[in-house]
Amino acid sequence: MITFENLGLRDEILRAVDCLGFENPMPVQEQVIPFVMNESSDLIALAQTGTGKTAAFGFPLLNLINKKKCTQALILSPTRELCIQISNDLKNYSQYMSDIKIVPVYGGESIVSQMRQLTEQPQIIVATPGRLIDLIGRKKVKLDAVKFLILDEADEMLNMGFQEDLETILQSVPDERRTLLFSATMPKEIEQIARKYMHDSQSISIGVRNSGSDNVEHIYYMVQASNRYLALKRIVDINPDIYGIIFCRTRQETKDVAEKLMRDGYNADALHGDLSQPQRDSVMNKFRIRNIQMLVATDVAARGLDVNDLTHIINYNLPDDVEIYTHRSGRTGRANKSGISVSIVHSREYNRIREIERVVKKTFKKEQVPSGLDICKCQLFHMIERMEQVQVNDEQIDQFLPHVFKKLEYLDKEDIIRRFVSLEFNRFLDYYKNAVDLNIPDKPDYKDGKQRGERRTDNRNGNRNDNRNENRNENRNDYRSDRNKSAKRGQRMRMKIDFGAQQKASPRSVLGLINEITKDKSISINNIEVSNKFTFFDVFADQADQLIAAFHRNNRTSFSIAVAKEGNRQREYQPQENNFYERRRREFSKPDRERKQKRKRNY
Repeated sequence: MITFENLGLRDEILRAVDCLGFENPMPVQEQVIPFVMNESSDLIALAQTGTGKTAAFGFPLLNLINKKKCTQALILSPTRELCIQISNDLKNYSQYMSDIKIVPVYGGESIVSQMRQLTEQPQIIVATPGRLIDLIGRKKVKLDAVKFLILDEADEMLNMGFQEDLETILQSVPDERRTLLFSATMPKEIEQIARKYMHDSQSISIGVRNSGSDNVEHIYYMVQASNRYLALKRIVDINPDIYGIIFCRTRQETKDVAEKLMRDGYNADALHGDLSQPQRDSVMNKFRIRNIQMLVATDVAARGLDVNDLTHIINYNLPDDVEIYTHRSGRTGRANKSGISVSIVHSREYNRIREIERVVKKTFKKEQVPSGLDICKCQLFHMIERMEQVQVNDEQIDQFLPHVFKKLEYLDKEDIIRRFVSLEFNRFLDYYKNAVDLNIPDKPDYKDGKQRGERRTDNRNGNRNDNRNENRNENRNDYRSDRNKSAKRGQRMRMKIDFGAQQKASPRSVLGLINEITKDKSISINNIEVSNKFTFFDVFADQADQLIAAFHRNNRTSFSIAVAKEGNRQREYQPQENNFYERRRREFSKPDRERKQKRKRNY
């Protein structure tokens, strides 16, 4: 078995390893540390979040840099939280190394204090892209001596629209530096960066590309969309020791779910983009020390969070992008511990579950939403288990026991237990005594206009049977419509807007423009490419009409969306016939004579 002593690390680093309680290298560390220390080529390391990547690049960096007062290593991370976490980890690893300075720079904090820390150049800078470019522009950061450039969570940086910033930074560091790129997934944008800016790169993969952790169990519950919150409460109640993150699609939904949970007595709070930085820090500190049991968050707000020992990830809504699901589920099951990724879905999302299964190469297990009786049993046994394990301080409690014994002397043992259980347990019994079944089948199965399992009855009352047949046909049409929408949802379309480099377009400005016009951040925009006159991007097919309609409503004629692509087939994009804006456009394009005739007929 490989040990840290076998890897050739400095004695000071080995002392820190021992102090931190590390026993043996994790798989990513076994492969990356010897490569960085003994090879000279660039590295692309594909590994899930929480597999020990910081130590994998941190130990060899600290081993290879010297005490010279210049920046020798630059580490880029997508978020403020991850930047701080990496910096703190590196400081712990170097606690026995004198004269090694590590400085984190990130947005949301005073740039003046960060510039003050950079007065004496540190050997290692950990930075978010935006703040680093700001400091480069102010000539407070010198990168001409950088020997190592590390891109951590590279796929997250691209998802957050940092591609242009990354390229600016990559052009600012010396060509002879070594680049180490770490990512949980490998989208084509990262492959493009690797081809353009990395030299003779080698790849190391821990696990299967774009797959989830083997320590995570994937389960789903199928309910009506209107019952999501009720199902969420039952999932939480059946897991009394839950410590996890609940992911929602929008910040408003995040606020609503968190407020409902807190109002119903659950230990929860929200993390979303409307929080100020001090508010965000306060929520995260409470969550890390487990004063908060459940964190309700959007994907954007939760990016870069590094919290250990999460038991559950709950997908209140399935994400549009499978890679986002991989990131979500990868937050649990870390460091060889097990975790559970839970998805609450409705019948129209059944195909999305199957699609995610194929990509992450994991099987999702369908579970039944717990009944009220199941929850009451679980909570009761959990309470008894807590009572068995409670630490009794005899010295402090003995002084009160004589009075307690005298107070309860008229009750026998069984009466005391019965009353104790009722005192702690009545609220669950009252709440769930008439609980309904929230489960629905995976997929309705229709045959000859009738749902399987339905009893046939004689027509004893005139048109009673006709009404039933009519209702069945409506249900069947609804199901087919939902199925078609679900199939369409998985397809992406290539779109084009008349907004390019000539108008100073960038991926970030395009995302900002779309968010401003649509007022809907749930629209999934991917693969943004800016040319001289145009910008191209991918959007889910079922969101394309919404996007076009928003541009038309805002009279943004200079941003006309013209071209779409389905698969490898290019075509002119035609909005659906029933779109309001399309009908109006066609009506007003008719000759005046026809409009006058129509007006005359109406009167």
